[in-house]
Amino acid sequence: MQDRLEKIVSLCKRRGFIFPSSEIYGGLAAVYDYGPLGVELKRNVQQRWWEAMVYEHENIVGLDAAILMHPMVWKASGHVDAFNDPLIDDRQSKRRYRADQLIEDYIEKLRAKGETERAEALHRRLIEALNAEDMPKALYQIIMDERIPSPDSGAFDWTEVRQFNLMFVTHVGPVASEETKVYLRPETAQGIFVNFHNVKDSSRLQIPFGIAQIGKAFRNEIVARQFIFRMREFEQMEMQYFVKPGTQMEAFEAWKEKRLQWHIENGIRPDHLRFHVHEKLAHYADAAVDIQYLFPMGWQEVEGIHSRTDYDLRRHQEFSGKKMEYFDPQTQERYIPYVVETSAGLDRTILMLLCEAYDEEEVEGETRVVLRLHPRLAPIKVAVLPLVRKDGMPERAQALARDLRPFLNTFYDEKGAIGRRYRRMDEVGTPFCVTIDSQTLEDGTVTVRDRDTMQQERVHETQVLAYIKDRLRQWKPVGAQ
Repeated sequence: MQDRLEKIVSLCKRRGFIFPSSEIYGGLAAVYDYGPLGVELKRNVQQRWWEAMVYEHENIVGLDAAILMHPMVWKASGHVDAFNDPLIDDRQSKRRYRADQLIEDYIEKLRAKGETERAEALHRRLIEALNAEDMPKALYQIIMDERIPSPDSGAFDWTEVRQFNLMFVTHVGPVASEETKVYLRPETAQGIFVNFHNVKDSSRLQIPFGIAQIGKAFRNEIVARQFIFRMREFEQMEMQYFVKPGTQMEAFEAWKEKRLQWHIENGIRPDHLRFHVHEKLAHYADAAVDIQYLFPMGWQEVEGIHSRTDYDLRRHQEFSGKKMEYFDPQTQERYIPYVVETSAGLDRTILMLLCEAYDEEEVEGETRVVLRLHPRLAPIKVAVLPLVRKDGMPERAQALARDLRPFLNTFYDEKGAIGRRYRRMDEVGTPFCVTIDSQTLEDGTVTVRDRDTMQQERVHETQVLAYIKDRLRQWKPVGAQ
């Protein structure tokens, strides 16, 4: 399965989806740049999320809050004191690990070997440790008792477990001191909470309502690996839904199902998705569930749905001295709203889509690599290809490409054999290839080739745009036709 991930990483670099950042200087661990095709895929995912979360709901609006915020925001939210991960070092390899994930991976290995009872007993002990008053000590004791070795060196030579704060610190102004300290935001949610009244009042919203945001966040992860799955600079797609206290579980259950369905509608197979209930709740939550995807490296989170209670608004009221209450015109009550959050990792969503879409098949004795992306998400929607570079075909093809560009992201290519050009487009997920051939010069028809089936239909060149738009609306994943 890791071999599959390596193939996807290779394709991403070769075809211009994702590059290691600062590569000419040797790169920077767990930081990546989106290339020409990657940025198109990213924009398409963002737009599809925005349509589903904002445009399809009359009571949800958008926000783009600043990355740098007053440091008291993070004191109030609990991040300064509690945004920590348990860190442990392998003295032999100098590698660092999250202690809880080290134990979780060990439990999965036990399950894979058929040692189910031992795995379940250890799992129960891990849950107790995560809720222990001295969590680092409890996790360390498990590692010692089970003699869990280092995954990289195989050694059993660990430091003690200690807490590690994940926030990046910087300073505003010319002097670095405690007074000038600020943080790169570790989540986008707090920008929504501190703007609660600004958005509510300016948009004249009544509860229930939501505020959606897509933006960068930064975490100094202990272990940042597995390509773009876990990065130190990443992007979140979050929505905070404000509800009357007592109604939060109804909203929580509804958003769980809506968010799962969104991933399915993007072409993810239902059996590759599952809900995973949190063993330990965050300090702000009364309910939490992850939507997990079956990545090549196993089941991992792509989105979290959390019932955050009134924790955030109440804390900001306490620390700022400003009322964070809502006056309900229906009941004449004042209360601090409860919040249900949907929080998706944009980069993880992109990796999930690439993993789901990547396919290899044998065609006429050769391996065809194809990205079966949902056409709405595909970086290039249509490629226009003259069969040969003569007889007026390139000019006819260029004219058609110009007509399509205002409506669809269109790529023109006249270099190489037509079969090779088809393969290049298959590999980057282009759903349709339009070929201009000798018959086009006679009757104005072109061939439209389908990426997934490789079947071709003849369509008049004046109908190509309408044909492709119709196919985009009707698309279903292979096997679901």
